[in-house]
Amino acid sequence: MSLMKKLNLILFNKIYKFILVFLFLIIASCSSIPKYPQNACKIFGENYLWFKSAKKSSDTYGAPIHIILAIVNKESGFNRWAKPKRHKLFKIIPYKRPSSSFGYSQAVNKTWELYKTETNNPLALRTRFKDSVMFIGWYMNKTKKTNNISMNDAYRQYLNYYLGWGNYSKKVYKSDKNAIIYAKKVEKQSNIYKNQLKECQSSLNNKYIIF
Repeated sequence: MSLMKKLNLILFNKIYKFILVFLFLIIASCSSIPKYPQNACKIFGENYLWFKSAKKSSDTYGAPIHIILAIVNKESGFNRWAKPKRHKLFKIIPYKRPSSSFGYSQAVNKTWELYKTETNNPLALRTRFKDSVMFIGWYMNKTKKTNNISMNDAYRQYLNYYLGWGNYSKKVYKSDKNAIIYAKKVEKQSNIYKNQLKECQSSLNNKYIIF
């Protein structure tokens, strides 16, 4: 075998290995449920591309990363295939689901379609973390504009996210105990994430993927 052929073969093998590693990292960082879902630093340590996506949403819409992450945790538990449990007839026969909520963000069909239209992103998927956190940032930004809710107010932001802008303005949450309970959980978890990110966000901002 000539020297040129040997060099080409070595180059081919290096490129092939590079592609395999790249694909592995993409799949691993985009599909797996975090081992430690209550720890923001460990979540982003496992899934660095998730941090990049959450930061992009934050930079684009002004939504704090810790609140975005807390909403994903509450809505889907970081399960990309999450759906609401089906109702049961006579307590045993599986029936319809209560809504079309789906994916990381648990966005319903109608709101997801609105997001895709307004952002000119027709290929956005609810099973893709990047698209889901961009959706949450977009929704929080519209909540601020629609109901004058601060982007830093995790409690009221989640009430809008859970109930919708119209129902929030009608103060439906006053008669919905679950909405209050869920919003408090999101607020508490977001504060935990906020404190954790103080310890690691600087290093995450300066991190690069090197192959």
